[in-house]
Amino acid sequence: MLASLQNDVQNLFDRLVAEDKERGLQAAVYFQGELVVHAWAGLADPTCGVAVTGETLFPVFSCGKGVTATIIHRLVERGLLSYDQPIADVWPEFAAAGKAGVTLRHALNHSAGLQLMPMGAGYAELCDWSVMCAAIAAMAPVWKPGSQSEYHAITFGWILGEAACRAAGRTFEQLLQEEIRAPLGLRNLFIGIPDEVEPRVAALEEVGAVENFPAVDFPQSVPNWLQPLYQFMNRADVRRACVPASNGIMTAHDLARHYAALCPGGVDGVELLPPARLALALEPADSSVPTSLGPMGLGYGLGGEGSVMGGRKTCFGHGGHGGSLGFADLDHGLALAFARSRLRDPAGTDTARLLADCVRGGLHIND
Repeated sequence: MLASLQNDVQNLFDRLVAEDKERGLQAAVYFQGELVVHAWAGLADPTCGVAVTGETLFPVFSCGKGVTATIIHRLVERGLLSYDQPIADVWPEFAAAGKAGVTLRHALNHSAGLQLMPMGAGYAELCDWSVMCAAIAAMAPVWKPGSQSEYHAITFGWILGEAACRAAGRTFEQLLQEEIRAPLGLRNLFIGIPDEVEPRVAALEEVGAVENFPAVDFPQSVPNWLQPLYQFMNRADVRRACVPASNGIMTAHDLARHYAALCPGGVDGVELLPPARLALALEPADSSVPTSLGPMGLGYGLGGEGSVMGGRKTCFGHGGHGGSLGFADLDHGLALAFARSRLRDPAGTDTARLLADCVRGGLHIND
């Protein structure tokens, strides 16, 4: 059964590339602690004909939010943070402009009211951790924290990341290494790449009409000056910066292994979070709070009707701009990650769903 599943996924990928519906693809699936699918296809860099391999690194944008959330929950589990403590307890400067009561929970469920990027920022500022954290610390919330929620597309990472760094006395890169990569033996999961891996990073593209992003004089959660986002993540400076909400660069395998280690029993004896802590992390956000988001736990998206992750709240993870995805299904011990280099295509092929359907069919998971 499992050999057949590997073949089915590989055939799916090969067909989509041959039909020019995808350019470069990569996926990995863990099932009950075992790697059962590791597939890739297409080109990582069409300008010079470099093929995708299992070691190709893909920019996966907001998939880094799920990894960041796991770091936060590990620190909470050890007592270095707590969900309902004010962030200013560990980051005093953050109390400015009416934010003394903003808690870690507000940041995790996107209800802090700090979703807008600071005005006046450019690429130099975005790539400077200290500058962005200082700018966010000076900002005032758009609404009373906790009163509504809206996706904190980029600011999520600095708010939570700096809180984690202050609490643990580590840089974010050190936390990523100590909390995620080292326990799982990962070599290909980055939020800010080192120079030496640059040749392995896939080039992103979009197909179709060129979108227009005019300059504006008001704050946005994803500023027009960053658009289009495929060009944003093709920049060398952005790839090397630490933007935990937005510039994850990794292999599908390493992202899937992260989620496998959140399933019951973990992977190779490693459980990143005990079941009781994970249950708290997956408690749905207060349904009485107005929101523009789908079902959310604390930092993770939750499954629900029509979700590619599954229809249950025990399915959780995070997607990234352009269709990348990582998630776990706790009821079945399933972890899946998917990465792609073509972020927009007029054909509208939903490859993540095709992949998930293929995997669930092959494993006889019907719910």
